[in-house]
Amino acid sequence: MQYQRSSALFKAAQNVIPGGVNSPVRAFKAVGGTPIFVERAKGAYLYDADGNKLIDYIASWGPMILGHAYAPVIEAVKSRAELGTSFGMPTALETQIAELAIAMVPNIDKIRFVNSGTEACMSAVRLARGATKREKIIKFAGCYHGHSDAFLIQAGSGAVTFGSPSSPGVTKGTAMDTLLAPFNNLEAVAQLFKEYPDEIAAIIIEPVAGNMGCIPPVPGFLEGLRSLCDQFNTLLIFDEVMTGFRLAKGGAQELLGIKADIVTFGKVLGGGLPVGAFAAKNEIMRHLAPEGPVYQAGTLSGNPLAMAAGLAMLQALHSDAQIFDRLAAKTEYLHEGLESVLKTTKIPFQINRVGSMISLHFTAHNVIDFKSTTSGNNQKFNNYFHGMLEGGIYLPPSAFESYFLNDALSYEDIDFTIKRFKKVIKSI
Repeated sequence: MQYQRSSALFKAAQNVIPGGVNSPVRAFKAVGGTPIFVERAKGAYLYDADGNKLIDYIASWGPMILGHAYAPVIEAVKSRAELGTSFGMPTALETQIAELAIAMVPNIDKIRFVNSGTEACMSAVRLARGATKREKIIKFAGCYHGHSDAFLIQAGSGAVTFGSPSSPGVTKGTAMDTLLAPFNNLEAVAQLFKEYPDEIAAIIIEPVAGNMGCIPPVPGFLEGLRSLCDQFNTLLIFDEVMTGFRLAKGGAQELLGIKADIVTFGKVLGGGLPVGAFAAKNEIMRHLAPEGPVYQAGTLSGNPLAMAAGLAMLQALHSDAQIFDRLAAKTEYLHEGLESVLKTTKIPFQINRVGSMISLHFTAHNVIDFKSTTSGNNQKFNNYFHGMLEGGIYLPPSAFESYFLNDALSYEDIDFTIKRFKKVIKSI
């Protein structure tokens, strides 16, 4: 494939945008080469600036669960835009989408809309701290909750040590309030509670991790976190920015049968427009301004275009009883196809999958946490990525990201993908 136009566009972007991109993974630093500039998309396909057609396995990193340019969403946005794009005032539309979201998701009474998953997670932690009057939180190495300071913390020498800032600009004081544990390690979390029994406001976790590849919780892990939170009067926050309205109508809570105290949303909720949200029972949400003292605000929160897109998306998902089963079946079909090819080789691999999330790791080790996901052969992944791209298949340009399948993908698309994979795997 030819990418001259994408290369020229990237060069121009680097002159005016740091690194040429507005989100780092888009720069292809992890895999090398020049990033693809997209011009349009429809259904399961991307069309880049050079006229190439690509089968899409990232779905805008999750939001496009029904495919690109999904007609009901597009029409909803067009209709609302004609009435005005922003008011800074309440609209009935906000109540309408809130009522639907609450009807779909278990264990929530009220929801507050914001503009991104980062905002949602940041606000959820602030709410948890305000409700509990405690300051420390536990997060898990490799879990991503947006780029708020409290979340940009990497693990130190062990689970019982304080983290250190993983980005310049994050203060040591912030790091001191963020405790770290390995994902899927209940004993490490229990040790943190022994060390700080009356100081931990919340545990925040991706119930299915998606930013170190797709990593499911091991049996008993989430149940154990729920029990520890109950024991120590700590709130359990599920970051369902990825999993919400994707793994089931009620997200991971419904799929896995675990009750969270606060849940955050994004991606699918906005139908492709910038939307985030956090939700909880009344007794927690009453602490939020203007009802309570915990402050949160946003000029564009509840933006009518975003709410229209999100409502159309949720209505489509709510009305389609088979959507999540279809997506899971397609993802299983892809899994089986990739696995059948890899078993004919001597290449070590692990494939993780939950619902419509999946990732391939070139390692012999079980991938259950951040440490094990880093054991993969990154060069093999890079060769695999570029080989698939040359064949018209767009995968996450990083070994540490989940794939997100969309319902517009056909079994013919998946068969084509597996056929290309069979060819690529011979040369990586």
